[in-house]
Amino acid sequence: MRFDVVTLFPEIFSGYLDQGLLKKAIDRSLVNIQLHDLRAWSTDKHQKVDDRPFGGGPGMVLQVQPVVDCVEHVQKLETTPGQVILLTPQEKPLDQPLVEKLADQPRQILLCGRYEGFDQRVIDLLDPLEISIGDYILNGGEVAAMVMIDAVIRLRPGVLGDERSAIEDSFSSGNRLLEGPQYTRPRQYRGYDVPEVLLSGDHKAIAQWRKEQSEKKTRQERADLINQDSLTDHNPDNS
Repeated sequence: MRFDVVTLFPEIFSGYLDQGLLKKAIDRSLVNIQLHDLRAWSTDKHQKVDDRPFGGGPGMVLQVQPVVDCVEHVQKLETTPGQVILLTPQEKPLDQPLVEKLADQPRQILLCGRYEGFDQRVIDLLDPLEISIGDYILNGGEVAAMVMIDAVIRLRPGVLGDERSAIEDSFSSGNRLLEGPQYTRPRQYRGYDVPEVLLSGDHKAIAQWRKEQSEKKTRQERADLINQDSLTDHNPDNS
């Protein structure tokens, strides 16, 4: 799987790409991440890629020419065309079903915004999939790109040590509800004990307990996720 990230600040990604599961996936050629400095496509002698908005107003807007020229160049680097994704606070929220769809795509081109965003003609010409990671504003799209990459790559075969984790996590295809509580050693700590059922070795009873805890937590914290289909899908006897 390949990600092409278009950004004004490629150095932001240096530490992120050198850590954890993502680094292992890159080293094993499971994931290929290429960074493209948008300034390289500026026609301005100072590599300027933004300007004041027509009609007035605060802030600066990313210009259409360098963005479109960059994306058209990046598309030609591979025979497989990339899905262009514009990271913005204004559009479709990133959720697990969308992440699962993106994980099936071989290539994505991520546009990281800055300032007041992109000239509308970037959207008109490139027709990107616009994705938001939440109803709040960041200084730029780089952190949003990292969030999306992190969510997507863990669904790719071979990235996780145990691929069941990706199926059983909260919101995932095997569990659209919140995941219930987890415990590890020690069995007792400051008066809090591990539930006896988890120590019983009775796998059916453990599965039932986890199902009940998952439904309980979802009702308490995210009742909007509850529907009859999710309860049916999460029944451990349906697997």
